[in-house]
Amino acid sequence: MGVYRFETRTAASPEHAFDLWTNLDRMAEWVGGVTKVTDVSGPVDRAGTTYTVWFGRMKSPTQVLEAARPRLLRTRFGSMILKGENAATFEPDGTGTIIRQEMRTHGLISGLSARIFASGSYKGSFQGELDAFARLAEQEP
Repeated sequence: MGVYRFETRTAASPEHAFDLWTNLDRMAEWVGGVTKVTDVSGPVDRAGTTYTVWFGRMKSPTQVLEAARPRLLRTRFGSMILKGENAATFEPDGTGTIIRQEMRTHGLISGLSARIFASGSYKGSFQGELDAFARLAEQEP
């Protein structure tokens, strides 16, 4: 199991950042390769909700494990390339929010894939996507 931690700051409030993070219709705006989200079973801010994230023809079934609006969203996800758990926290910081993300991968292939995505801050890396999210959150009220 690999564990990867990332952090960024946004001028957006925790409430706004959490709302954007849980807006599945907008996920493709900051998560590289996402083409659509389907099969949403309920509110994304509620434990037990499931949905499927698509990366072209590859799908990643996802389940919300824990949600505490506007501070925490923890999910379990899994595709052929990457599977594990993700936790995102939104902590007030003066006039904005510190966003922390922890990714825990399961399995050898996921571990190798995550190592590639965890390296650096290029556009498709975990840090790059988190930074893109922070910029997007700042562009809106």
